[in-house]
Amino acid sequence: MINGQKIEIPSKAATLLATTLAAFLTPFTESSINIALPQIGKELMMDDILLSWVPTAYILTAVMLLVPIGRFADIYGKKMIFRSGIITYTLASILLTIASSSSMLIVFRVLQGIGGAMTFSTSVAILTSVFPPNERGKVLGINVAAVYIGLSIGPVLGGILTEYFGWRSVFLINVPLGLTVISVAFWKLKGEWAEAKGEKFDFTGSIAYSLALMAVVYGFTLLPERIGGWLILAGISVLVAFIWWETRVASPILHTSLFRHNTVFVFSNLAALINYSATFAVSFLLSLYLQFIKGLGPQNAGLVLIAAPAIQAILSPLAGRLSDRIEPRMLASLGMGLTAIGLLMLTFLDSRTSLWFIITSLIILGGGFGLFSSPNTNAIMSSVKMKFYGVTSATLATMRQVGMALSMGTAMLLFSLFIGRVQITPEYYRPLLTSVHTAFIIFTVLCVGGIFASLARGKVR
Repeated sequence: MINGQKIEIPSKAATLLATTLAAFLTPFTESSINIALPQIGKELMMDDILLSWVPTAYILTAVMLLVPIGRFADIYGKKMIFRSGIITYTLASILLTIASSSSMLIVFRVLQGIGGAMTFSTSVAILTSVFPPNERGKVLGINVAAVYIGLSIGPVLGGILTEYFGWRSVFLINVPLGLTVISVAFWKLKGEWAEAKGEKFDFTGSIAYSLALMAVVYGFTLLPERIGGWLILAGISVLVAFIWWETRVASPILHTSLFRHNTVFVFSNLAALINYSATFAVSFLLSLYLQFIKGLGPQNAGLVLIAAPAIQAILSPLAGRLSDRIEPRMLASLGMGLTAIGLLMLTFLDSRTSLWFIITSLIILGGGFGLFSSPNTNAIMSSVKMKFYGVTSATLATMRQVGMALSMGTAMLLFSLFIGRVQITPEYYRPLLTSVHTAFIIFTVLCVGGIFASLARGKVR
């Protein structure tokens, strides 16, 4: 009893289980969908640009909502938001199994993005709140490993499900997984975390922030059309106004002091943004390359793509533990370097490239990402006070989602330039290969720049 109030002691095991299952669920879905995209496009008559909106609709929604939801969770309770997010995500998965048109599919993906934002903005914050600093790297490594296990199993299981049961089964399998997470979250997850309780929620700043990011990210997907450029300029203008507002409001959703006076926070988030911008579209592009140009079925394409996330899943817990003892900057920078090497190898793809060369490239890429992500997450969460855990977790998730959106936006832009709005048929295989090749060149250059951002963060300890 403290001040007459009963305080529940959270179970570390239950907390780790609930957040780990949630960390597995979303990447599993996303990697499964990448394999199912060609079949979705054929059944719903979606051209290549519209088809890329199946992953992008989710990402764009999450980008808009992560930081406002993270701040809301800091004030009103992370567990409440986490539970609500899992329920929303599972409901959206059910609705996606009955989508009968491209518009329905994309609308339900938006709903799934809302649930994903609620989950990802709180899961890492809950872990950081429960576990002490000397155990943080270990559990964050387990959490990140769950992400990569989801990415590992997704292509294989997604390929099998798509090939034998159709693309709707990819969403249907989420339902029992989601219900499992819901049961653990409601019956085993004890206590509540609201370190900023009593502070006001900044609705004005939240709206401005969401609109600004939506305009920038959506505008990027419309390039090279003129409207895309105007949307980006409008978004940047609103973002400047948002920053001005946040320096004057009493209870901002995003404390600008985190960016002005915290080098580790700034450059670690920048490194995360660059890393995801350079890597997220890899599975999307290789899925199309393997199925259209190499002629593989969904199942076999999934078996090839498993190489990177499988290595990531193995290395992430080890890297997380090491980051409790070794400076995270060194591990993360080494990981970024390996990622750049893996991407550089993929720039040599052509129609005759062997599958072993592709698998080797993915193994190096996966090793790099496995070494980068856990130490980088540990550095970010260890650089702030407890009252900022929710918004910090959300900021990191935003960097991830914005990076994903920019990565997919780059792929969409190259498709627009080299292929156009068409369904991919054999006559378009050559421009498809040109798009893939150009994308990997851009991603390699980005990742090389990310090495310097990672090194510039300074020391956590």
